This record gives sequence, structure tokens and C-alpha cells, in this order.
Amino acid sequence: MSIETLSRRGFLMASAVAYAIPSLAWAAADAYAASPFRKLTDADWKQRLPPASYGVLRHEDTERPGTSPLLNEHRKGTFACLGCGLPLFKSEWKFESGTGWPSFYTAIPGALSKKMDLAIGVPRTEYHCAQCLGHQGHVFDDGPKPTGLRYCNNGVALRFIAA
Repeated sequence: MSIETLSRRGFLMASAVAYAIPSLAWAAADAYAASPFRKLTDADWKQRLPPASYGVLRHEDTERPGTSPLLNEHRKGTFACLGCGLPLFKSEWKFESGTGWPSFYTAIPGALSKKMDLAIGVPRTEYHCAQCLGHQGHVFDDGPKPTGLRYCNNGVALRFIAA
């Protein structure tokens, strides 16, 4: 074989590897890519969820502050996504933020995905359930120690599971 053939082959192999690596990294980073919840249609979600929960989880609405019964939930347990049941927060991470929404200073590792939200003209970090991609709320950097974070969650997007 000529050097030109080896160079072309090497170039093609390197190109194929370079093309595949981001796809492999994305698949590895998205542990829930094959989740059956991601295959549900909007009509399926509308049928499965109460109207307020459907608006928040599937269309990024926000519930009115102070209306969630989960604000006063102080028992030991887990807060899970109402859409798919994935555990998102432990009760010991909940704190009284005074905002009118259930707030947590950290989340279960791998349970949330985040994206930039510019809907109100100010950059905010929005987070979703990693399994069903249901909108949960926004995370801010004004929370308590040890993280300094405030995961401000819509109560209608959660269900509480007592320990």
C-alpha cells in the first residue's frame, strides 16, 4: 500500500472515531435515553396527569406560589417526579425558602437535567426530570449551606413518598 492510501485510511478512521465520540458521550450522559416515558405523546401525558401538573410538567407552566400542599410536608421520605416516579429529592434536603414553592438545597445525583431559560428575559437555570423530561422548576444560587443552591420546585410536579 502506498503512503497516500494509509493517510486516507487513517484520515477516514480518525474522522469516524471523532464523529462517534460525541454520540457515545451523550448516550453515556443520558442514562434515561431509552425510557418509555420519553415515547409518550402529549395526548398520553394529558390523559395521565391532573391539569395543573400537565401544564407544569409538559408545558413549563408555573404553579401559583403558596398553593402547594407539599410546602408543609415535613415527614421523612422522598420527593419524586409526578410524571414518572423518579426520585428527585430527599426530605432532609428540603428547607423553608419563603418563596412559596417547595425548595431543596441539592438533588439526587443524575435525577435532573438542566438547561438555560431566557423566557422572562433574565438567564435562569431550568431543570427537568432526567427520566421523563418533565419540567420541575429553576435552580438559584441563593440557598443555604452546604451547597448554596435553591432548587425551587413546582409542588404539582412532585409526589411525596413517605419513608
